[in-house]
This record gives sequence, C-alpha cells and structure tokens, in this order.
Amino acid sequence: MTTRRTLFALAAAFSLTAPAPALAQAPWQRDHDSIVAMAGDYKVRFDMRETVSFVPGYKLLEPKLSGGYEAVRVIEDRGDFVSLQHLLVVEDEGKPAVVKHWRQDWTWQPKEVLAYQAANRWTKVPVAGAASKGAWSQTVWQTDDSPRYGGVGRWAYDNGVARWTSEATPRPLARRDAVRRPVYTWYVGQNRHAITPVGWVHEQDNAKVGVLEGKPVTYAHEVVLNSYTKTAGLPLGPADAYWAKTKDYWAAVRVAWDEAAMRYASLAVREEAQSGSMTGPGLMGLADEIAEGKTTTNTAIVEARAVIAKETSAR
Repeated sequence: MTTRRTLFALAAAFSLTAPAPALAQAPWQRDHDSIVAMAGDYKVRFDMRETVSFVPGYKLLEPKLSGGYEAVRVIEDRGDFVSLQHLLVVEDEGKPAVVKHWRQDWTWQPKEVLAYQAANRWTKVPVAGAASKGAWSQTVWQTDDSPRYGGVGRWAYDNGVARWTSEATPRPLARRDAVRRPVYTWYVGQNRHAITPVGWVHEQDNAKVGVLEGKPVTYAHEVVLNSYTKTAGLPLGPADAYWAKTKDYWAAVRVAWDEAAMRYASLAVREEAQSGSMTGPGLMGLADEIAEGKTTTNTAIVEARAVIAKETSAR
C-alpha cells in the first residue's frame, strides 16, 4: 500500500521535473508580430486604378503603375507601439537613388489618433471605449515626416490570413493625383494590410471626393494594390547607408512634428502638389546635405525646426 509519505515524495519530485506552464501571451503580441513581419527587403509594385465614375462627364484616368526596391526597417518597437520606416530605391539615370519614403506608426488601444480633417489641417481625434479596445491605430507620415492620415482598425486571422482593416478615413491627395490638378480634392479611403507567403500587400479602396455645386461629391472610386515581395540580394545598400547617416536627424524631425501636433489643437500645414507639405523640399534637402557631408546633423536639426515652425500654425 502506498503511504501518505510516498505520495508527498512523488508530488514533490513531479513539481521539480514537470515543465512550467507557458506564460500567457500579451493580448497585443500576435498583432505586434504581424506588424513587425512587414519589415524586410522587398521588390515593390504600386498599382493604382480608377474603377468607376459617379459624375456625368468624368473620364477615368489611365492606371498608374510603378515600382522599385524598398527597405522597410523597424526604427522603434515598444511592444504596444511599432514604427516602420520605408526607404525606396529607384534608378535615376542608371544610378540608384534613395527616396526616404512613407512611415507607418502603430499604437495598441490608442487614446487618440492624428487624423486629416480638411485641406491643410490635421486634428487629434479621441478614440475611446469599444473603438479602442483590441484595436490598433495606424498613423501614416509623408516623406518629410509631416502628417498624412491616421485611422483605427483591428487585426483578424480568420480563413488563414493575417490582415488589418481600417475604418474609412479622409486623407489628402497623393502626389500622383495632385500634380494632375484633378477636379476632386481629397480621398476617403479604407486600408487593408495583409501578410502573404512572400511578403505583404497594402490594399486601398479610395473614394475621390470634391465639391460640386457646394456639396461633397464622389467623382470616382479607385483601387490600389501595393505589393511587397521579399527578395534576397536586392540593391538596398544605398538605403541603409543613407539611413545610417541621417537617422539622428530624422529622429529630431519626428520630435519636432510631435511637438507641433501637441502645440495646436488643430494643426495646419501648408501643402502643394509637387511635394505634399510645403516643408518637404526643405526637410528632405537638409537630409541630403547630411548624407553628402555638406552639413552637420546638429546644424541641420536647428534649420529643420525653423522650417517646421515657419510652415505650421493653428487652424
């Protein structure tokens, strides 16, 4: 007969040898891993197509296709906040040219999001209660780190695909359209980021909206499919070299933009067709001067803060 002492001994031995129970995964962890999975080296293809007209006489634009190579780098990761910087490499007269491309910031259960409101104006919009619980905001910044748009959505994993889908949000015209001086003046768009076996895709459903006879009117719908295919051996060395030289400068620029957004309840940034925000040429040019050794990082930061102060205001 097994004695009580023997049972206690067996229980003690089991407690020493049995594996510890797995720690509970943080509720944001799976989503975080999906976001970080978008980092890497990619061959990219950008495909924009207007699909249907809603205004008599409006003629659909021809599809716009482009591409290149893109480095997507994690520049900050606090678990519940992730920042991804895109660096595009294209050919310019047979030589590689680096374009500091867009940046996407992800925040778990955000309290607010910096959202595009109207021409030249962004406002921090509160996100509360059920809208925030279990959700991630994605804030997209332009090439000079000025604001572009922000939205809130959730990651889903049904039917074998990890994907995040945003609410429909207003956003300013992209350069591809702004330079053509269209009759519409802003987009209302929905984003979807989906992880694929070879990388990821960024899909957009855009309504192109303008004012007709004093009322907002949708001129056309557009679908956008930006494909990121992970590829080894891409010529992305220039992108990483550029970032190594300029990352401290851009970190200071991000702080300056954050300060501007906090300073004003409604942030106004002047825009123009060629470069988006009016700060673009100045801020991008200073980064180029650092990369080329024509100025120091500290000098450029002082000048960048002056550029942002000059072109921003309350609205």
